[in-house]
Amino acid sequence: MLDKLEEGIRPLVEDFISAGKPCSSELSIKDRRAGYIASTSLAGTAPQLFAEYEIRLNGINMKIYQPLDGTDLPLCIYFHGGCFVSGGFLTHDPQLRELAHQSGCIFVCIEYRLAPEHIYPVAHDDAYFGSLAIKEHARRIGGSANEISFMGDSAGGHLALITALRLKNKADWLPNKLALIYPMLDPKGLSPSYAANGSDYIITSKMLLSGFELYLGDADYDEQDSELNVLMSAKFEGLPPTYIVTAEYDPLLDEGLLLSERLKVSGVEVKSETYPGVIHGFFQLSGVSKSAVNCIHSLSEWISEY
Repeated sequence: MLDKLEEGIRPLVEDFISAGKPCSSELSIKDRRAGYIASTSLAGTAPQLFAEYEIRLNGINMKIYQPLDGTDLPLCIYFHGGCFVSGGFLTHDPQLRELAHQSGCIFVCIEYRLAPEHIYPVAHDDAYFGSLAIKEHARRIGGSANEISFMGDSAGGHLALITALRLKNKADWLPNKLALIYPMLDPKGLSPSYAANGSDYIITSKMLLSGFELYLGDADYDEQDSELNVLMSAKFEGLPPTYIVTAEYDPLLDEGLLLSERLKVSGVEVKSETYPGVIHGFFQLSGVSKSAVNCIHSLSEWISEY
């Protein structure tokens, strides 16, 4: 299968296999987080923005990426990936700058608390209450409270979806759009793509499932009726237009495609795109992956079409 990988992705996978397929789940949490930050060397360059700063709203840390001067700009709340264990501003700065620059939207990244120090439902709560705070203080950061979209990758895709579902059930507003980049949805990893793509493509099944395990800790939850098991338990009717990005050689491929089908059956407008020849995490590899560049451009165009 390696010959079918995108040109810039193939040597990364070959090096991973040659090294004995080391899994970051076997590292300490400190080293796991440091390794993710180190991977940003593959993200390429990013444009300068009008303003970029950290802020704390209603007790939750966030970072603002404002592409240009102005008021009432469209907002996009971003939920970063990292298997609930790692990730943050440092791992996602390049993509967020590029997305803000290309879309003309203010991007706001929520710094939700990470496992294993904080277990379920802390990250979910931070994502939800952070979103409420951003809407409440939209004008303060130059944005429009009436033009808010959500976007997230991997574990962040999960949080973006759950936050939208919580808003649907508990609040009186929804995001205008929802963009989910290879969302992490199945805490059991039972899909065929988990087996087919789970060992050779850097982000392994073991690594992804370890994120769920660390985030769960000793928390009690009902497998049949849980935000973590969103594909099993959620009712999707009434969600906003949703764009789902998947990768051909990703353990999460099947669950992203399944979510797309379930949204469509529920009457949700869906755009679904699978990028060929790439792996989980490709979105953050603009320095080596043409698909990453194209994906960011496509997401930017879609999110800016109000």
